Amino acid sequence: MKLTYPAIFYPCEAGEGFVVEVPDLPGCVSEGATFAEALEMGVDAASGWVLTDLEDGKPVPKASNIKDIKAEEGGFVSMLVLDMDSYMEKYGNKAIRKNLTIPAWLNTFAVANHINFSKVLQDALIGIYKKRTQDQS
Repeated sequence: MKLTYPAIFYPCEAGEGFVVEVPDLPGCVSEGATFAEALEMGVDAASGWVLTDLEDGKPVPKASNIKDIKAEEGGFVSMLVLDMDSYMEKYGNKAIRKNLTIPAWLNTFAVANHINFSKVLQDALIGIYKKRTQDQS
């Protein structure tokens, strides 16, 4: 699903970079050191905002017509294009089905002991993820 939202860009007070606000998504504000970076950060912030609503079972917020969005002095309006399918695949909490192959004896053991394969795999992967992200800090 592709979505578009008008965004307002304002030069940062320090003279470099831009602040980006998405009026249709209350509180959705980001910034970047260049216009290209601000555009990218605005798309990321807006995608995260919309994904949260979708995962909470809320409808996709309606976008205003770009002609109805007015920037204050010094700002300008541009469009953000959100690729929600790609964003959800990368950051969403939706469960993804995966097949796995294990030795028959291990399957017999796990079934006999009522082991939840999905939980074991999730716990192991979360542990690895946490360790690697801590190591990178």
